[in-house]
Amino acid sequence: MKIADKQFVKFMSRFDNCPFEMELNGEKYEIGYGEPHFSVIFHHMPDIKDMVTSTSIALGEAYMDGELEIKGNLYEALNSFLGQIDKFSTDHKKLKALLFSSRGKKNQRAEVSSHYDIGNDFYSMWLDDSLSYSCGYFESEKDTLHDAQYNKVDRILKKLNLREGMSLCDIGCGWGFLLIQAAKKYKVRGTGITLSEEQKKKFEERIKEEKLEDYVDVMLLDYRDLPDTGLKFDRVVSVGMVEHVGRGNYEEFMGCVKSVINKGGLFLLHYISALKEYPGDAWVKKYIFPGGVIPSLREIMHIAGDMRFYTLDVESLRRHYSRTLLCWNENFQKHKDEVRKMFDERFVRMWEMYLCACAASFRNGVVDVHQILFSSDVNNEVPMNRWY
Repeated sequence: MKIADKQFVKFMSRFDNCPFEMELNGEKYEIGYGEPHFSVIFHHMPDIKDMVTSTSIALGEAYMDGELEIKGNLYEALNSFLGQIDKFSTDHKKLKALLFSSRGKKNQRAEVSSHYDIGNDFYSMWLDDSLSYSCGYFESEKDTLHDAQYNKVDRILKKLNLREGMSLCDIGCGWGFLLIQAAKKYKVRGTGITLSEEQKKKFEERIKEEKLEDYVDVMLLDYRDLPDTGLKFDRVVSVGMVEHVGRGNYEEFMGCVKSVINKGGLFLLHYISALKEYPGDAWVKKYIFPGGVIPSLREIMHIAGDMRFYTLDVESLRRHYSRTLLCWNENFQKHKDEVRKMFDERFVRMWEMYLCACAASFRNGVVDVHQILFSSDVNNEVPMNRWY
């Protein structure tokens, strides 16, 4: 066996919690003990130096380029590897520019645009009809993705204890489904802000289709510019947006919410969270969410207390997000040929890896997702039980 092959086999042998077969240069190796659950075939072996610099990028790019093939279920294979993510190597010094990008407005807008502005037609293929791009809520095993997304929004709106005539701001409003539902169900006045021109365009179309011009509007606006608008709201919600803020900007984000919410107002923050403070996965940052950082639950709670945000409710939706992602991947698989024509084969492989890897990450507890309900200062008017 060549020295390079021997080094590579030794490196891969660390992932032995779940048995698998590895094929390299025509030779087969069994990793772990027991019947292999899947096979990993390397048509071209990644450089061991690249594996040490970033295991995530080296294996991710190998899969994207077709140099790595999985025989078996991709999700199951990733579920095995990501369950051992502590065995991955990441050289933070060499990857400093990637892991710790600028938190300035211009750069963050470009980062957000790189993900969300790749085309409404693309997202429409694999999201449900609500165009909700965040964790659904499955009330039963029979629930479809559509059911789960409607459940999720309904759950959020109930937690916000909305009443007719109230004002609601959605920071990172996406394609607008939450605000549309809030206006239709509760007759509240909603304002959405986003950095994505594609999302804003589609949201405006939906407002007209629903004839909600008197109730809902959307602005292309950075959250840091919210205080300058002079607007005040009874309720604020943010779903899946704080992950783009960046470590070091969380205080400013929470401060901006504080500046626009009325005293006693309710703020619901729904976001992907982590047990500890990590800079993020290198492959995800390079190809999927540039600049994305996942806050830990304790980071947010610490800042909230300092700003007199009283915590009313905290709920984990981790397993719901794993199932949501698997639903998205199932839809994506049905449209691979169309996506391939829009982009290319490398993009297709990248996106299916993203969806399956994220599903596995939630399944393994590498990441979580929390819904936190705060009141700005004391609010004694909210019903005392959760299911109001």
